[in-house]
Amino acid sequence: MGTRQPENTRSFAIAAHGGAGKTSLVEAMLFDNGSTTRLGKVVDGNTASDFSQEEQKRQISINTSLVTMERNGRQFFVLDTPGFADFIGEMRSAVRVADALLIAVSGVSGIEVQTDKAWETGSEFELPTAFYVSKLDRENSDFGKVLEDLRSVYSDKAVAVFLPVGSEASFNGVVDILKNRAYIYETDGSGKFTESDVPADMADAAAQARESLVEAIVEADDELMMRYLDGETIGEEELFPALRKAIASRLVLPVFPGSATLNVGVHQILDFIGDFFPSPLDSRKRPAKKGDEDAEVAPDQSGQFTALCFKIMVDPYVGKLSFIRVNSGTLTSDNTIYNVNKGEEERISSFKFMTGKDGKDAKEITVGDILAIPKLQSTEVGDTLSVKGSNVTFPSVEFPKPVYSVAIIAKSRADEDKLGNAIHKTLEEDPSLTFEKNAETGDSVLSGMGDMHIDIVLSRIKERYGVDLETKTPQVPYRETIRKTAEAQGKHKKQTGGHGQYGDAHIRYTPLERGAGFVFEDNIVGGAIPKGFIPAVEKGLREALVKGPLASFPVVDFKATLFFGSYHDVDSSEMAFKLAAKLSFKKGILEANPVLLEPIMNVEVTVPEDYLGDVMGDFNGRRGRILGIDSKGRQQIVKAQCPLAEMFRYAIILRSMTSGRGNFTMEYDHYEEVPADISKKVIAAHKQEDEEE
Repeated sequence: MGTRQPENTRSFAIAAHGGAGKTSLVEAMLFDNGSTTRLGKVVDGNTASDFSQEEQKRQISINTSLVTMERNGRQFFVLDTPGFADFIGEMRSAVRVADALLIAVSGVSGIEVQTDKAWETGSEFELPTAFYVSKLDRENSDFGKVLEDLRSVYSDKAVAVFLPVGSEASFNGVVDILKNRAYIYETDGSGKFTESDVPADMADAAAQARESLVEAIVEADDELMMRYLDGETIGEEELFPALRKAIASRLVLPVFPGSATLNVGVHQILDFIGDFFPSPLDSRKRPAKKGDEDAEVAPDQSGQFTALCFKIMVDPYVGKLSFIRVNSGTLTSDNTIYNVNKGEEERISSFKFMTGKDGKDAKEITVGDILAIPKLQSTEVGDTLSVKGSNVTFPSVEFPKPVYSVAIIAKSRADEDKLGNAIHKTLEEDPSLTFEKNAETGDSVLSGMGDMHIDIVLSRIKERYGVDLETKTPQVPYRETIRKTAEAQGKHKKQTGGHGQYGDAHIRYTPLERGAGFVFEDNIVGGAIPKGFIPAVEKGLREALVKGPLASFPVVDFKATLFFGSYHDVDSSEMAFKLAAKLSFKKGILEANPVLLEPIMNVEVTVPEDYLGDVMGDFNGRRGRILGIDSKGRQQIVKAQCPLAEMFRYAIILRSMTSGRGNFTMEYDHYEEVPADISKKVIAAHKQEDEEE
């Protein structure tokens, strides 16, 4: 590729609600640019960016894929992101490293749930943003209505830069409002078009749209604004640089019409992106840390090399690919690369400019490049890569916390042996997943963003690593505690030829406040039990409290006071006192009115106002307590507390209840007593399980 100039680089993420036509647009871009010889179709499973087996099977984007292409001397890096809520982490990490965001909106369906998420993410990262209104050849598509909605729902800075020629089945071209030219396409998908004057019946609409666009552009430049208000005509030589500046500062949000499957209007979108989207050198400085100090990294080609790893992909043939965005400096492939977070140097085997699963080797990378490096050992998503001696780090990529969990069970011994490696590699590739072995319940819990996310992960683990897994609802980590004080003697006495065994401990069990755990108190006076045996009593209690008398859950929040006992000069031993403590525990806890405790979660649900009543009513049905309601823009935030036992399928239920528009976060807060009727059921179920085992 030779040495490239960053001012000729354009990088943008394409985001949308699933099915709005992102991948079809990328496919049309590649085809029109001569990068592919056929127009791939999502339904045929032959697109460049949806290349994994799961994506082709389900005909949806699951992973962000990178597409690299050259056009008119410019380098384009396009990040095609998934449009389903379960894969929002992939979209977030792509938006984090791109220089602009293109949001696809269906001309038929208009603004949908994930359109909102894409807009919110772009706004969070202050990314220059444009909209592509797709499927304008379809019945009931309406460019004007979608444009109006974008302006009223998101920002009045959304402004058409092209108008569609014709509508629905007669849609066959676009009018460039600034240049006052029409581009009429052949509708055979070839992407061929002829340039002409604006059709007579569109002249008024084009003039009106041009006025709106010019007003939006001059608003970003005080001097131009004054001249425009004075009635002066602003020429293209001044308007074009001002438009570029206005887009970079989010003062103009361009809106494009098109149809990717018909391949109409795509050439104009690509040329507009090349002419008016920001280059890496126009991008803002990247916030960073220099050691512990806050710092900023400027997009300087001659500065120190720094990059952020935003994605890991495990390729069945190439192995691990680390996707990076270069934020400053230049690096050649004969250098080593330094992982600042891990403090380790890594060898570079090659740089790969990717288009889907295919890579093209390059010798040098520079500011703004987005690429993959194979076989980096220590690098993980969120790591900063630089040169040895650097202490500059970029904030890690923030992924949403998992909201849906399953317990996984290996089907066979062979599956169990391979599980550790499969999980490690899967987590490395997908940071929105977590996995933990719950010591209390014994469950291996895999958590992700929803049921589809988990299904796909399990399918990938089977396909890639040959590990067959079954799932079940995770066990709630209940605990047990006591409600009143009780005393119990534990006496272990055994006579076996020669030395016998003798230990005698009187222990008082007292309830403590929630969260206090277990406290042991030695109140022995007058040497009733020698000092040497007292630690054995505590040890015996600690071993016993792991399995409570109700349903074998750990016993917590109580104090055990050893206040009396007796011993035998010859037959007493640490083991005998440990066993005596366990006998006392068994009797004493049962007499102290034991009860079951359950984890209570803090839940925060974000929903449009229309669904507020449904969400609140649903919490009442799942033993939840509403703590308060806040407003944030057009969204309502419901703060509640709810037992974990009622929350395992909440991700699916909330999605269904709010047509996908609600989302939530959840974290543990405290333990609380389980209501008696539910407690009975839990205890009975556990007794049955124990009997079956």
